[in-house]
Amino acid sequence: MPAATPGCHLDARQPRSIYLPVMGLEMHAVAWGSPGAPPLIMWHGLARSGRDFDEIAAALSDRWFVVCPDTIGRGLSQWSSAPDRDYCLAVYAETARALVDGLGLGTVDWLGTSMGGALGIRVAATTLAGRIRRLVINDIGPTFPQAPYERIKAYVGSPPEFATLGELEAYFKTIYVPFGAHTEAQWRHMAETSFRRLPNGKVTTHYDPAIVRQLFVHPDDYEQWPHYDRVTAPTLVLRGVTSDLLLPEIASEMARRGPKARIVEVRGCGHAPALNVPDQIALVRDFIAG
Repeated sequence: MPAATPGCHLDARQPRSIYLPVMGLEMHAVAWGSPGAPPLIMWHGLARSGRDFDEIAAALSDRWFVVCPDTIGRGLSQWSSAPDRDYCLAVYAETARALVDGLGLGTVDWLGTSMGGALGIRVAATTLAGRIRRLVINDIGPTFPQAPYERIKAYVGSPPEFATLGELEAYFKTIYVPFGAHTEAQWRHMAETSFRRLPNGKVTTHYDPAIVRQLFVHPDDYEQWPHYDRVTAPTLVLRGVTSDLLLPEIASEMARRGPKARIVEVRGCGHAPALNVPDQIALVRDFIAG
């Protein structure tokens, strides 16, 4: 299938876009590294996109074929015309299997931040059961504390509009403080890979505001202990030391149940570690290489 061929004639060290049909929608992903290398899927958070992983994907592309999808409704992937049906973990898990199959991949490693980590739990227990070799969950657990849940419900569905990209960048610097330290270049990169232009000429975040419907229509979507208990893949859980989404007691339970995850607390950040600095990248590399 030509759409699923990640530009093999191009320099494998550079990112390439992949577009392929997934469950009636066009999904976009960025691929790094050689298609013949062991595959590593990196899945982003609720209102983000696969471009969040550019630094860690580039770093790990020396050894892995890294694929960073945009979930439907985000980034360059198509928006759903039936958001109440399609914006939920069950459908995302089906799109993940379709993506992996469409790329001709068998067993894969999985790194997921926030929603992408919750999706990692779901696919490891369902649509990709037995096909996740190693699982990295970045700052989310099998249950969702009420306070951050309500906070996310309040802001995701009403993304603000800005006259300039610089204003959007300033906004990101405010709301994503818990991600941890960023250089000015990293903030600029986030803004340039996370915006869309509106018909009125202003800019806003690069996602369908209807993705928030998941939290209203599927209120128990992130209550996943039964799924977590079915995960058999070796699992690493990263927790931002000040995170209010992955609480210490939840992380401790994750170490006791299911795959008995290894828990590592990441200093200097909350929800969620950006995985954009050498020590965080090394944590992921060492675990997946093991």
